[in-house]
Amino acid sequence: MIAFPNAKINLGLNILSKRPDGYHNISSCFVPISWCDALEIVQADAFSFTSSGLPIPGDTAGNLVVKAYETLRHDFDLPPVQMHLHKVIPMGAGMGGGSADGAYALRLLNELFDLQQNYQQLEQYAASLGADCPFFIRNQTQMVGGIGDEFETIDLDLSGYKMVVIYPEIHVDTASAFRAIRPQKPTYMPADVLKLAIGEWRDLLINDFEQPVFAAHPELTAIKQGLYDQGAHYAAMSGSGSSVYGLFATEATVTVDSKHKNHHEHIF
Repeated sequence: MIAFPNAKINLGLNILSKRPDGYHNISSCFVPISWCDALEIVQADAFSFTSSGLPIPGDTAGNLVVKAYETLRHDFDLPPVQMHLHKVIPMGAGMGGGSADGAYALRLLNELFDLQQNYQQLEQYAASLGADCPFFIRNQTQMVGGIGDEFETIDLDLSGYKMVVIYPEIHVDTASAFRAIRPQKPTYMPADVLKLAIGEWRDLLINDFEQPVFAAHPELTAIKQGLYDQGAHYAAMSGSGSSVYGLFATEATVTVDSKHKNHHEHIF
């Protein structure tokens, strides 16, 4: 059984407060995009996990795909499986690729072994894997709150637009990025700004991570400005970075510098 875990981008990202458990409460709009990994899971005589594509740092036991299997195996009598992940979504990019892999592993295992877990139950398992993981269970554009586990439907129509996403080969450590943020309620909440025309988002829809991450990596500022120079209606960094995206009219022609080999175009 095979699936294609997809990335997400953040439209706005505000860090509202730090919680007693060490996590942060956020406000953001998560939008799924078509930049995908590939994940295959089949029954086997012994458990194995292999990967191809982009190299994945760390040991196998720490991979969220493996953790997803172990999490479900704790509650269900799962037989051994062979898992193969072909990694395409860049890591440390603020697009939730690893979280998507973990969530999709839960979904595949649920289907493969007919565990009959509904969305809410799968989201609870996903939350144990990581803050962004529950989003990818339903995988629909939503306003996101809490630590990334509270969802609210939003009426957001991006038809007629395309998104150009650039990953500049800069790995941003999420924990370090959070330490550079002073949590506070923004002047304009993302849900309110997203009700406005896209042309009005530029100075109102803010990613709090941009200031510290751009200060550490000035080239990201240049990428964002370059997208605006080519006619982007809105441009921003996604998550804690370092991917930067621009929203353009579908018919727009956008040139990406040849040095940025990792980029993707998504049409809504």
